[in-house]
Amino acid sequence: MLSMSTRSRIEELRKLYEQALLGGGKEAIETQHAKGKLTARERIELLVDPGSFLEVDMFVRHRATEFGMDRRWVWGDAVVTGLATIGGRRAVVIAQDFTFMGGSLGEMHAAKIVKAMQFALSQGVPIVFLNDSGGARIQEGVDSLRGYGDIFYMNVMASGVVPQIAAIMGPCAGGAVYSPALMDFVVMVRKTSFMFITGPRVVRAAIGEIVDEFQLGGADVHATKSGQVDFVAGDDREAIDIIKRLLSYLPSNNMEDPPVVKTNDPPDRPVPELDEIVPDDPNAPYDMYKVMEGVLDLGTFLEVKAQWARNAITGFGRLNGRVVCIVANQPNYLAGVLDIDSSDKIAEHIRFCNAFNIPILTFVDVPGYMPGTKQEHGGIIRHGAKVLYAYSEATVPKLTVIVRKAYGGAYIAMGSKHLGADFVVAWPTAEIAVMGPEGAAEIIWRRELEAVKDPQERAKLLAKFTEEYRSKFANPYVAASRGYIDAVIQPRDTRRVLVKALEMLSTKREVRVWVPPKKHGLMPV
Repeated sequence: MLSMSTRSRIEELRKLYEQALLGGGKEAIETQHAKGKLTARERIELLVDPGSFLEVDMFVRHRATEFGMDRRWVWGDAVVTGLATIGGRRAVVIAQDFTFMGGSLGEMHAAKIVKAMQFALSQGVPIVFLNDSGGARIQEGVDSLRGYGDIFYMNVMASGVVPQIAAIMGPCAGGAVYSPALMDFVVMVRKTSFMFITGPRVVRAAIGEIVDEFQLGGADVHATKSGQVDFVAGDDREAIDIIKRLLSYLPSNNMEDPPVVKTNDPPDRPVPELDEIVPDDPNAPYDMYKVMEGVLDLGTFLEVKAQWARNAITGFGRLNGRVVCIVANQPNYLAGVLDIDSSDKIAEHIRFCNAFNIPILTFVDVPGYMPGTKQEHGGIIRHGAKVLYAYSEATVPKLTVIVRKAYGGAYIAMGSKHLGADFVVAWPTAEIAVMGPEGAAEIIWRRELEAVKDPQERAKLLAKFTEEYRSKFANPYVAASRGYIDAVIQPRDTRRVLVKALEMLSTKREVRVWVPPKKHGLMPV
């Protein structure tokens, strides 16, 4: 039988527990709901497997005493941290609680986050950080800044070791933006979240520009203009669904392989519609998504950065249940050309996939690099070099399908044999050359063309020379004869061939030429 003292203490714990669960209080929770936002605990409940959340540091509170802070506190200090399972796999979850002081970050708030991240690193499990904070807690002064620095340091220590996913589900301003920026994937919620270094009032005071929070740093802005956001959700629930789906493609850490799932999609399924997908006109567009959908396990493609740099496609999919990293040119947008933004998009995705043991599957239809002073002055040389570096550095299985155009330096950059691709196939429609046939013909037969004065006759002669160049050089068989392509295949057989190749490459071991010992290479940034 329990003594009176024990019963009293248990009752006290129950009351404290109830207080902690309320965060900033019922009124603050109602205000959160009125904004269309869930609370930190409601978000966690939706994210994790039922009953799996093991909370830590529930009774942490801040130590500040200045500016009335000794009378203003709650258990947990505006952040909920713990370990849970998501889809049956462990993860560390961090959720800021906007109901107390706007989720502002102080010394102990940051210490809880850092402790959770350290645990994720020691256990080799992903970090999911649900951001909803007004920023640094100014009442705690430099201790708040120290807290941000500690978090950034842990973001870097965890980089390439465990997957890090940030969801911006409210304000994220000032120094707070750098933690999501250092993480692997960012999800933003439309209409309730924004992210920027300096807010609208500072912008107006500094340069006279008048914008609101969402025009400055809303989800759609970052999804289409800055490329800072990987996924945009309509509300908190959709954001959490995205996180769950994304985690299903990722290994728990860099020492594991991504999960393999059973599929009802036959590995040898023929795709006859692919035989008709590339137009006869070499300059006519078509949709690369249709190629990918025909090749991948049905319904498995998850696109990353769908709204930014749309001339390139990046994401995850599955081949016979195995996860693959997808990189592709999109002929339907800017002819699939490589430019500054698409180069950054591709390089970032490749480096993540290589760090976490995900094979890279590349679909190529690229006419070259974007010309013009804007691109050259913006640093297309440096940004384009990132793609070369990322592919060369990657040691995971690399498979490439050349669908149509593969010209010049862009041919080399897009997962070619010359950058270490393990298996390269081409469709009969592939054109592999230093440049497009018409441009090449104009250079090679310049004198013959200049000698013809009649424009119509000159055009006919150019068409003849163009076709001659195409038949001799702009086809997959010249490259295949050199061993630069492993096979020329019928489009309808692409899925079957790639499934076999991926299976054969599943035990790939790193084989590199000898290089002197070094800390790390110096990727162009």
